[in-house]
Amino acid sequence: MSLFSSKSLPQPKFLPMTRAEMDALGWDELDVLLVSGDAYVDHPSFAMALLGRTLVAHGLRTGIITQPRWDGPEDLLAMGRPRLFAGVSAGAIDSMLAHYTAFRKKRSEDAYTPGGRAGARPNRACIVYTNLLRRAFPGLTVILGGIEASLRRITHYDFWTDALRKPILLDAKADAVVYGMGERAIIDIADRLAAGRDILGIPGTVTVGENFPAEIELPSHEDMLADPKELMRATLLLEKQVHDGTDWAVQRVANRAILVAPPATPLTTAEMDTIYALPFARKAHPGYLLPIPSEEMIRDSVTSHRGCGGGCSFCTLALHQGRRISSRSRASILDEVRRMAASPDFKGHVSDVGGPSANMWGASCAKEGQPCKRPSCMTPTVCPHFRMDQKAHLDLLRTLRRTPGVRGVRVASGVRFDLALKDMDALGGYLREFVGGQLKIAPEHVCDHVLRLMRKPGNRVFEEFLTIFDRESKRAGKEQYVIPYLMSAFPGTTDDDMHALARWLGSRGWKPKQVQCFIPIPGAVATAMYHAGITPEGKPVHVPRTDEERLRQHRILLPPEDRGAKRPKDTQRESHPKSCPGRCPAPSRNPLPRPGKKKPGRKKK
Repeated sequence: MSLFSSKSLPQPKFLPMTRAEMDALGWDELDVLLVSGDAYVDHPSFAMALLGRTLVAHGLRTGIITQPRWDGPEDLLAMGRPRLFAGVSAGAIDSMLAHYTAFRKKRSEDAYTPGGRAGARPNRACIVYTNLLRRAFPGLTVILGGIEASLRRITHYDFWTDALRKPILLDAKADAVVYGMGERAIIDIADRLAAGRDILGIPGTVTVGENFPAEIELPSHEDMLADPKELMRATLLLEKQVHDGTDWAVQRVANRAILVAPPATPLTTAEMDTIYALPFARKAHPGYLLPIPSEEMIRDSVTSHRGCGGGCSFCTLALHQGRRISSRSRASILDEVRRMAASPDFKGHVSDVGGPSANMWGASCAKEGQPCKRPSCMTPTVCPHFRMDQKAHLDLLRTLRRTPGVRGVRVASGVRFDLALKDMDALGGYLREFVGGQLKIAPEHVCDHVLRLMRKPGNRVFEEFLTIFDRESKRAGKEQYVIPYLMSAFPGTTDDDMHALARWLGSRGWKPKQVQCFIPIPGAVATAMYHAGITPEGKPVHVPRTDEERLRQHRILLPPEDRGAKRPKDTQRESHPKSCPGRCPAPSRNPLPRPGKKKPGRKKK
């Protein structure tokens, strides 16, 4: 299947959000309607802009409706019924995570909403938006996508109710889920529907069927309810399916079957170059009256690649984007920066050139296509088959910095420090030339047994990096600081472990201002640890589960007097072995309170 049709439409300045904008383009109807929980920023870092322009390049008239009110379907009727289907996304992050902290406090801000206002999307947005579309357009095909749907494609643990939930396709009653990066799947769906064909079996999709023979038989929903350990087995099998990339998986839910097709083939370099060359406005749709905070954060950044070889147990990047790295060409990235520099809005600094980790650009596996049993390319040590030319990446950054109109280039997405240590010359170049005073990296912890459960490198590797960071900063005559991402209450972490981390930080004179408290997000291996109380190998592990213990661990690093008026930040988590010899309190199974159902008001434009 070709990614783009020869019948490509002219790209509009912005994808239409109103009937008047459709009329100005000469479109009497839409082929595809995209509905999102985020505001529309026409930048290639935002999925709706990326997919919408890809569909237009394939000859499909595509419109966007963002953050519709959920007390009725009227907002969805603005541009009429689409000819083929509607695509639904909760937005760039899970809607529950967008609303609530690790301690289930309501967030006061939403970076993806005009004015940063919280509450512009509903809880479980994929389900709510699908129900609204069913009311607005009976019989229309509805496709779920984005991170919320992708990570909930099979039975999953839900932190907000402390329970397992069915695959989202059954709760939302949509027709399919597109998981992972969606360009190939969404075009295949459109082509099949246009030809009057069914959409079963498209790579990168999930559908519902009857009994189905598959290479991977996941534990049934009922088996997971009966035995929490089955969630761990299902999570590891799903991780294997994405990594191997060729097998079907099936999960039975009562008398139905959830059919998970193999992941879509990652885009080639040429295909990525074509997509990122589309004429993105790199700003929010002009219909918004208030600024969108995420637009400011991402406007002058460049995506150089997708995928992550890390496979950290609390992270779902590898489950969503895959562990295989897909990179744009050097010429494509240079062209994007030239276009940015020519814009009157550009202020001279490229804020980031990267992906999940900036220094994975251009990486590949020397054993591509051969069986691999490693859950991570980076741990316990960097795989010898993981090939990376970090000098080429450094040369790219230097070339970008010499582009007319560019005064500086940064790698805000950070460098993977264990990988960077494999090339000392390149690492020195990163630290001397492309750190803007502060470098954010993610050691997460310092206790090796916790780090192993996180699939992170040992603390010795981090300390080696810090030694080189100090040396190279002095060599450059620059005062620079490392800003570490740290995590509390990860599965396997005890109070003693958090005190050990606090002592280590104190020995370096570091006083953290922000700490992430682990949140069990759907799909992560660490979430299965949290729910089942076991390591991936099936050994029992202590889980900080009660609010009391989670908050106590968090405050070991971030006491209340250090937080001022700010609420504690949240995140993800992990597991643990021998350092808890009988001293761990028994984990509580008290259910968590359900978030409130009050609907926020919305001001009309």
